[in-house]
Amino acid sequence: MTFLAKTLRLLPVIATMSLSLSNLSAQVKLTQDTLVTPIFGFNFGTVFATDKMSSENGMHDLYPSPYLNYGVEASYKFKSNWLLSLDGSLMVGHDLNDKSERMPAAYSHDTVPVVIGTNGTNAEASCFNRALSLRIGVGKIFQLVERNPNSGIVARLNCGIIQQKTIFVMNDVNAPQLQGDYARIYDHKRRGFTLSESVGYWFMSRSSNIFNFYVAFEVTECWNHSVRDFVLDDVMGLHGPDNGKYFDMLYTIKICWMFPLKGKTAYDYYFF
Repeated sequence: MTFLAKTLRLLPVIATMSLSLSNLSAQVKLTQDTLVTPIFGFNFGTVFATDKMSSENGMHDLYPSPYLNYGVEASYKFKSNWLLSLDGSLMVGHDLNDKSERMPAAYSHDTVPVVIGTNGTNAEASCFNRALSLRIGVGKIFQLVERNPNSGIVARLNCGIIQQKTIFVMNDVNAPQLQGDYARIYDHKRRGFTLSESVGYWFMSRSSNIFNFYVAFEVTECWNHSVRDFVLDDVMGLHGPDNGKYFDMLYTIKICWMFPLKGKTAYDYYFF
């Protein structure tokens, strides 16, 4: 048998091997599908109230920034990378600004004003802002990397209700002028509508249900009004109902640790 004849007989074998190698190389190109899953998360943020757009006697004037924000959230991630979410948060503020000037009836008129307790000693009153919010929201993840379509730039819009007030914390000394119904006169309790917009980076691991997070910068607008029938605040000149409308602009830097409630999708094989 000549060399040419042997070569012709091997052509079908070579063609078959070439086709097989081509298919194998196609299988090397892997693409992960987008994940459809409920997600539960814990978030933490630092909040700054601005005086540039906020109303006078809003949160910026009552409490010095920054505040700390703690929250929990539940989201549902669709295959299209759209998000629906529900979140609740607690914001913790600092000591009330100018508290002795705002509440002169509760403080002594000494050189250093103090709250006098029932036993005649300093009650050491501390005043802090506490705010609770409940929001619903919608968002969208914009994929950046082909190999991980569940991660990318995330933009979100949330709206809901917020309630804030001053909390009076006393030492062991009893001070009835800042407790019970008397505290309601000074607590600046307000409630209203809140709207927030955020943008950040959303990361979901391709292999782990633990290492998932997002970081975001959030801008929040709050429209508040007093819910107390009688308010005493000498700085604001209030000795009766507070009929003011207050607008607060807040900036938040937030990070959230997320836990998908469904396992990761496997890699998909594409042939061509």
